[in-house]
Amino acid sequence: MRCIILEDEKAAQEILEGFLQKTPFTIHLGTYESGLDIPPEEIQSADVLFLDVQLPELNGLQFVKTLTHPPKIIVTTAFTDYAVEAFEEAVVDYLVKPFSYERFFKAVTRIRTQLLKRQNKKNQQLFLYADKTIYSIVAQDILYIKAEVDYVNIVTSEREILILDSLRHWNEKLQDFGFVQIHRSYLINMQHISKVYGNQVFISGAVLPIGKTFKEGFLAKMH
Repeated sequence: MRCIILEDEKAAQEILEGFLQKTPFTIHLGTYESGLDIPPEEIQSADVLFLDVQLPELNGLQFVKTLTHPPKIIVTTAFTDYAVEAFEEAVVDYLVKPFSYERFFKAVTRIRTQLLKRQNKKNQQLFLYADKTIYSIVAQDILYIKAEVDYVNIVTSEREILILDSLRHWNEKLQDFGFVQIHRSYLINMQHISKVYGNQVFISGAVLPIGKTFKEGFLAKMH
């Protein structure tokens, strides 16, 4: 996570910089004593802003109000008086000085979890072009994909979308989303399996064959 420190006390700056250096999933972009000194492009690229409230020229919370798309905010202050106002500005966490590394780590981990969930949701959205139409679907809504000569049929609970593509390409595309190939013609979403009987997989009313060369790998993934 890309982080900016907005803090005018040298001792507090050093503590936050040390904590960021100690945390493997954070990157320190810069430390500033005034919000007016932060380059706009740096604010736009940041994931997290560590924000002291009492600052020269412009109060920290006042500065946040000037931002159109602020990063995630963690307030770091010696005062508890600003808590209500801070959370009204959608601050993620409020650290009262002096705070421990354990408390700091809890705050950044909370933000990291939020960002990962948002990124995973974004990664799951797919756009398919078929019949002069662009369809938007979510990967987890796909029941299975069937190869049909030079095309693949994307089957969801709501529709079937036939597009020019290969099953091999979709196997590579969806391997991190719980999909497994069970046959040279079928790629299935394991979340939608209702049962497996013999050499057949049952998914939402469809009965799909399990190919001999794919069965061992499929069963291993189920286990």
